[in-house]
Amino acid sequence: MDAIVLIFLSALSGLIIGTIVTILLRMLLNHRRSGLALDEASEILKGAEEEKRLMILQAQEEVIGIRSEMENELRSRRLDLQRIEQRVSNKEDNVDRRSSNLDRKDKELSRRAEEISSEEERIKDIEQKALNDLEELSGLSVSEASEEIMTRTEEMIQHDLAVRYKEIEDRISEESNDKAIEMISSAIQRLSSDVVSEQTLTTVPLPNDEMKGRLIGREGRNIRAIEKATGVDLIIDDTPESVTLSCFDPVRKEVARLSIAKLVLDGRIQPARIEEVVLKTEKELMENIRKLGQDTILDLGLRGLNRELTRLMGSLNYRYSYGQNVLKHSIEVAYLASTLACEIGADPKVSMMGGFLHDIGKSLSHEIQGPHAQIGADIASKNRIGQTVCACIREHHDDEHSTAESFLVAAADAISAARPGSRKDTVENYVQRMEALEAIGAGFDGVEKCFAIQAGREIRVMVEPEKIDDAEAAVLANQIVKEIEEKLAYPGQIQVTVVREKRSVEYAS
Repeated sequence: MDAIVLIFLSALSGLIIGTIVTILLRMLLNHRRSGLALDEASEILKGAEEEKRLMILQAQEEVIGIRSEMENELRSRRLDLQRIEQRVSNKEDNVDRRSSNLDRKDKELSRRAEEISSEEERIKDIEQKALNDLEELSGLSVSEASEEIMTRTEEMIQHDLAVRYKEIEDRISEESNDKAIEMISSAIQRLSSDVVSEQTLTTVPLPNDEMKGRLIGREGRNIRAIEKATGVDLIIDDTPESVTLSCFDPVRKEVARLSIAKLVLDGRIQPARIEEVVLKTEKELMENIRKLGQDTILDLGLRGLNRELTRLMGSLNYRYSYGQNVLKHSIEVAYLASTLACEIGADPKVSMMGGFLHDIGKSLSHEIQGPHAQIGADIASKNRIGQTVCACIREHHDDEHSTAESFLVAAADAISAARPGSRKDTVENYVQRMEALEAIGAGFDGVEKCFAIQAGREIRVMVEPEKIDDAEAAVLANQIVKEIEEKLAYPGQIQVTVVREKRSVEYAS
């Protein structure tokens, strides 16, 4: 028991002693740790103090640098301000000097102006005195003398200008004539065409006179059928082995000629057969006309012509003017106008087109009233041909032309018509027509002279200016036109020109 108590007490005392030792050891350990922490905190504090000191030093250095820069900038601005003030001061001095100079010059100018004014007054007095002396010596006032001088000067200038104008006009006329002859000669030499003239076909040959009776038919039914189908008058007279066709339309006349030739060759002549042959011939001829127009256009290298214009131009192959084939004439005019255009620098395409179409109005002149030039221009305009080409067509018989191409077409038309052998008319008919035209013009009161020119296409009537004034001259032209229309039969147009001229002649000795 005691032993157990002793053991227990020993164990308890050992436990107590161990606990106390453990506590003491822990306390000792904590004390050491606290000392280390204090040392570390002391070190950190020392580092922070050092860093603070360095930052303060750096800030002080930066402040010193900024202050130095600001002081330098302020010093520079002060210098600039001083220089500006110096310049302003210099300018003020200059302004003062200039103002002083201007004042001095102003006074000098005023003084000179007064001197000039007084000098002008003195000169005026001298001039007036001189004028008075001249008036007394010459017996003329200033205005009269001035007018006399102006009149004499004007007369001298007008005389010199007239002489100079005449010299220039003569020189230009000579040069232009030589140049025109050269150009026309060159154009004609480059054109190669037939010179043989043709006549309108108005008769149809027959194998014998018995065929005339067959063409007439029983009670004239065959001839009536032919005239009805073709629109051509069939004239059967005593002319042996031939019949005559009469019609204003050359195409219808050609249809009738070909149809009668086929009927005569076939031998079957009766109304039904006549209508059949005429219809077939019309179709063949229309196709030939179109093909002829198309081939001609291709040969000329033209573009922009539709089927209607092609057909009308082909139909001109059956139209004649004074024995000249109108289609061949149109081709010649196209080539000549184009060649002349190249010579003078005009548009050769417009000239060729205008020359080719210039007589297209003749294809319908028997159907539409009016001059063929205007009819042709209207046809071209309706078929969308350019206005420049339409002007060439419209003006090819006029004296005035709106474009160079229009003038060239008119010139080419005249050249083609004037070629030897291109057109023909008997001398007797020609002389009779000329005499009849001149007789009509000379038959009116106040007419001094009358001339038929341009192969009867124009008559010029010279009137006495004392008997007929300008208004009466216009009335006289109209009266002559009406009498020509009533008394004469003529192809195309005849231009009537009434000339009233009054001359004043004086002689200088």
